[in-house]
Amino acid sequence: MKFIDEAKLKVQAGNGGRGCVSFRREKFVPFGGPDGGDGGLGGSVYLQAVEGMNTLADFRISRTYRGQNGEGGSGNDCTGHGGDDTYVRVPVGTVVGDVDTGEQLGDLTVEGQTLLVAKGGKGGWGNTRFKSSTNRTPRKAGLGLPGEKRELSLELKLIADVGLLGLPNAGKSTFLARTTAAKPKIADYPFTTLHPQLGVVRQDGTELVIADIPGIIEGAHDGAGLGTRFLGHIERCAALLHLIDGTQDDVVGAYRLIRRELAEYDAALAARPEVIVLNKMDAMPPDEVKTKIQKLRRATKQTVHTMSGASGEGIPELLRILLAIVQGKHEEDIIAEPEPDWMP
Repeated sequence: MKFIDEAKLKVQAGNGGRGCVSFRREKFVPFGGPDGGDGGLGGSVYLQAVEGMNTLADFRISRTYRGQNGEGGSGNDCTGHGGDDTYVRVPVGTVVGDVDTGEQLGDLTVEGQTLLVAKGGKGGWGNTRFKSSTNRTPRKAGLGLPGEKRELSLELKLIADVGLLGLPNAGKSTFLARTTAAKPKIADYPFTTLHPQLGVVRQDGTELVIADIPGIIEGAHDGAGLGTRFLGHIERCAALLHLIDGTQDDVVGAYRLIRRELAEYDAALAARPEVIVLNKMDAMPPDEVKTKIQKLRRATKQTVHTMSGASGEGIPELLRILLAIVQGKHEEDIIAEPEPDWMP
């Protein structure tokens, strides 16, 4: 199924039922009076977050959802039956907005969470409601009110613990494939990843969800390459894993480019905890690895880790660091432990 992370749909709540004009006609009740009931409520439209959906592709086909109209009232003060509500299933992590006003209506981040997006109309009053001391036989009833009508924008933001960052061909897909059961496309040319990928890794008895997004290039915040369209998928991440291709000449420039584009997109996202990793150490001589680590440390003022996505070297320690950050710990709390479950 093609990955779709943006969609629009129209919702129309049900109209309220008409009120009833009716009078009691019973033997031995000469002055029975009005007994028309109210109309039923129109059905509302809700969005409901469900597990098992990871794309908004369904909304490319079905774009309009309606609530059921309420039934009209009847005699003997009987209120009409209310219309059934409509529940629209969306993936967990869907952000809902109003197209006309630009208002964000809600953020569905928990399985089973519901959001009312169109409220059903109220039923019209029956003629019993209009009875008064001066009008004992009212012959009017109210029409049901129309249900709310809206055009919605849906944006899917994947929920993950760790987000992968890096230039094209930095080794993000290789890392995801080695540590999880995900099977991203891997090739020796840029932009092999065209859609976000999710993978789950088991580390020390805990699951980590990792999100890989297409590589970012210079000018992405202005729309270059794939732009920043997919950066929203790592906004919810507790930690960022910044992979740098160690085989390129200017590793510091590569790091600064990504940080600049990240800051242009969202300053809050750029402030998330970040783990810097020099990747592809298996393809470099030890002296070159040492020199590039020193350059990155001077430029970033942070610890620089090394790994090889091809051989797996350095990955177990890296996963323990990420788990510690996600759990709110510090790097010094990490102790040497057995190899994780995923290692062959």
